[in-house]
Amino acid sequence: MNNPRHASSVPAAGPGTVQDDDAEPPRFVDDYLPALLAQASQLISSEFHRVARQQGFSVSEWRVMASLAGGQAISIGQLAQVTVTKQPTVTRLLDRMEAREQVERLPHDSDRRVTLVRITRKGAKAVEHLIQLAREHEMRVLEPFGLERAEDLKTTLRHIIELHARSNGEVQEED
Repeated sequence: MNNPRHASSVPAAGPGTVQDDDAEPPRFVDDYLPALLAQASQLISSEFHRVARQQGFSVSEWRVMASLAGGQAISIGQLAQVTVTKQPTVTRLLDRMEAREQVERLPHDSDRRVTLVRITRKGAKAVEHLIQLAREHEMRVLEPFGLERAEDLKTTLRHIIELHARSNGEVQEED
């Protein structure tokens, strides 16, 4: 990946080095991980969000359904964290999705302050085709990198999320 703005591809000016006055200095954000992650996420997500909307899902509904599909019930706080959505917004969205019988709320076994959410059979059926389309989209995005590099990237991202969610205290149990 030879990005002329990437810091490692721009030779450092040192003593006796002739600097090209026309060369643009590298931008900080072109080599800053959070900015790169945000840009990549926005570009890749927006591609798929168009597909989700064509299938009748809002972006927020897709994120909730994708987060619940194939998994166990999770707290509303965890769902807000995973979907990168504010908790009051998730709660309102769940009200609508529960009315359509796509999700259901359950009490937590040992903590009355926590409400769990899980996808229903009807919800799983409604999102089944969209999940297949999402997997196909992911394959197209990752294909240029090869299977091993793609898996390494996903492993690294999961590790970053785990470390920083823990250090930021973002593992929320209350709703």
